[in-house]
Amino acid sequence: MMLLKTSLRSFFAHKGRMVLSLLAVVLSVAFVSGTLVFSNTATATFDRLFASTASDLTVRQAVDKLAADAHQGGKTRTVPVDTQRKVAAEPGVKAAIGSVFTETATLVNPATNKSVSPTGGAPTLAGNWTDSPRKSVDITSGHAPQGSDQIVLDADTAKKSDLGVGGHLRVVTMTGNYDFTISGIATFRTTNPGAALAFMDTPTSQKVLLGETAYTSIEVFGDGSRTDDQLKTAALADLGSGYEAKTAAEQKDENAKGVGSFLGFMKYAMLGFAAISLLVGGFLIINTFSMLVAQRTREIGLLRAIGGSRRQVNRSVLIEALILGVLGSTLGLGAGLGLAELLIQLMKAVGMNLDASSLEITWTVPVASYLVGILITVLAAWIPARRAGKISPMAALRDHGTPAEAAANRIRAAVGIVVTGIGAAALTGAGSVDSAANGGMLLGVGVVFTLIGFVVLGPLLATGIVRVLGAALPALFGPSGKLAQRNAMRNPRRTGATAAALMIGLALVSGASVVTSSMVSSAKAKVDKSVGADYGINSRGSSFTPAMVDAVRATKGLTAVTEQKSLPARVTGPDGKAAETEVLAVTAATFGENFKLPVVSGNTDTALAGGIAFPEGFATDHNLKVGDSVSIEYAGGRTQSLTVGAVTEKGSLFDGPFTTIETVGKAVPAADLPADESLYGKAAAGADKATVLADLQKSMEQYPQVVVLDQAGYKDLIQQQVNQLLYMVYGLLGLAIVVAVLGVVNTLALSVVERTREIGLLRAIGLSRRQLRRMVRLESVVIALFGAVLGTGLGLGWGITARQVLAGQGLEILTVPTGTIVTILVGSAVVGLLAALVPAFRAARMNILAAIATD
Repeated sequence: MMLLKTSLRSFFAHKGRMVLSLLAVVLSVAFVSGTLVFSNTATATFDRLFASTASDLTVRQAVDKLAADAHQGGKTRTVPVDTQRKVAAEPGVKAAIGSVFTETATLVNPATNKSVSPTGGAPTLAGNWTDSPRKSVDITSGHAPQGSDQIVLDADTAKKSDLGVGGHLRVVTMTGNYDFTISGIATFRTTNPGAALAFMDTPTSQKVLLGETAYTSIEVFGDGSRTDDQLKTAALADLGSGYEAKTAAEQKDENAKGVGSFLGFMKYAMLGFAAISLLVGGFLIINTFSMLVAQRTREIGLLRAIGGSRRQVNRSVLIEALILGVLGSTLGLGAGLGLAELLIQLMKAVGMNLDASSLEITWTVPVASYLVGILITVLAAWIPARRAGKISPMAALRDHGTPAEAAANRIRAAVGIVVTGIGAAALTGAGSVDSAANGGMLLGVGVVFTLIGFVVLGPLLATGIVRVLGAALPALFGPSGKLAQRNAMRNPRRTGATAAALMIGLALVSGASVVTSSMVSSAKAKVDKSVGADYGINSRGSSFTPAMVDAVRATKGLTAVTEQKSLPARVTGPDGKAAETEVLAVTAATFGENFKLPVVSGNTDTALAGGIAFPEGFATDHNLKVGDSVSIEYAGGRTQSLTVGAVTEKGSLFDGPFTTIETVGKAVPAADLPADESLYGKAAAGADKATVLADLQKSMEQYPQVVVLDQAGYKDLIQQQVNQLLYMVYGLLGLAIVVAVLGVVNTLALSVVERTREIGLLRAIGLSRRQLRRMVRLESVVIALFGAVLGTGLGLGWGITARQVLAGQGLEILTVPTGTIVTILVGSAVVGLLAALVPAFRAARMNILAAIATD
């Protein structure tokens, strides 16, 4: 009890010095708890949606694994209308409703000629309006569609696109373009998962979406006399082969699996960054307690002198850390709820309306929050606590200094060198192995060991590197610069720990920059190496309708139009081993004009004259060579035997096997070929390329989902897409860097308190307030630059190795973003300067006599 009182008294006596450490714990725990609450809330919201809308049984055409998805150009799976009558006649069936729903339509606002379909990856669902016992939406304005010119639109899409009842909407499908008047607005009963929904009456939806009188599924609702499984068994027995049926539970699991993959990725990515911030925060806590122990050396000595044991001293420091961890975890848990609410609002901004009125706080949230916050805090404080327990009573009463650390430094150097050596060997091995999987494993080992090694060696590197970084300070800033350099070198352990926190965040930023810059350079080189076309036309993940293709071909000044289709297929080589892949089918006559694929063996002209070409990676993995005969199986059991005519080099645009549309057409009827997924073309001889691009874009004006780019525009698009990924990583790593900056502030603030008497003496012998402020600021800049130098060096090593590991996956060109590296170094100096503002101001305001009199 006495020990607890002593710890509490000590904690609250120094509470001001622990504020920034507390803030680090709060931020880290908030990230953990907020992520868990957001994930739980999103999962629960979708579970309620799926549970409230799923039919007891849904009957569809059986899936052919080698059939392309409809939204990728394949045919939509349909069931005959008489299927509905057969199922409705089954015992135990209360209602069997024919449903038409596809993801192939594009919704366009004719007034603005802009697509109102979601842009964030969520689908556009168009179908028939039915009086289902379980509906996901209710019509809250207007009425249900009545006739071939009326349509109902969901409320979120209508609001986003400024559309309402009486407004006009165009629907673009594979069967043509159709204009509708909006007869009603439908509102989701639970949540809008981000999709755009449009409803027509049944005959119209069949004509517009399917081009035939059929359904995409039969939704079955039982009368309660049979279980869902019994309904399923009876339906499949009556309908025979060619059908699949899923119960409500199976539908829920299927839908949840799709949503769960996205939410799971988001959850674990955010928890990963939370772990990084916790690691960085650990260094802040170590520094805080190390400095508090150093400042309380005499106090600890007195405690030992009056009978306190090492264990009691150790326990006293750990109890203070426990108090800090409990308090930080409690505040972090509350802050996490706010973060979860913020994430939900961000999801709403991109169209996913989650239910924020009832946050799902399961028992795992507080348990994880307190476990993480307390565990990290106590573990981080254990090293300073152990050091405090070793203080000799008499030595502590004689001096405030710390014991000699020569032996400890030798051990630290040996451990650091060994660990770093293991990490460096793993990184070297990762860059030299052929397998990307093995290389990735070695890369992970190398990253972990080199990080640990640099952290261990940091204090030993501090003296030498800080001496170099601060070499110019005495000449530039006189006494202030010289004192700043020596202060940073005075306690290498503290400088190393402070810089390590910043090093981790900047190492990850530098490594990510190298990888993404190499991605952009490699992709651009791939375009230059493989593409001769002047223009690429893409339909943003949907398929080209025949009308779109005709409009492209009719563009003035455009020639050599190449169509590209994609067919799921099973390739069997001479060794009898099969591999499922996507076979690309292109226009034979114009392919050579639009693409220039370098080959390892054979030639593409031979390959496209009734044969097939494979990229080098695929050919190597499946032991294929020019002249081999391979069997290709497409959907519906259709097969053909083709000869390998070419093996293309790594890094070309086509990363899968490819042949011609004409060759595939010998096995697959034209009616069953998928729609085009991309088009390419060249400007005619003598035509102005800019003019042809403008005319081509004008030809596609009525199809806002289509993107027309020249080569320069395509390269810019690659850059933008990679930048989006990079900025997201930067944003998440920003939390770790913020915590690291708090560490610099905390170290300086505590070191100013620690050096109170010294500061008073410096002021007494003539150091001005301005020079004192400059000294503290320069010390901070040097520490920040030390962390930045270590971090960028480490990050460059990681990034270069990662690029080597991924060389076989398309990252063939190494690009080191020198601009980003320079920005990191300059930014670190600015960060150091800003971090020192408050500590420098406090140091300059000290009363000289009071500072000298401080014990």
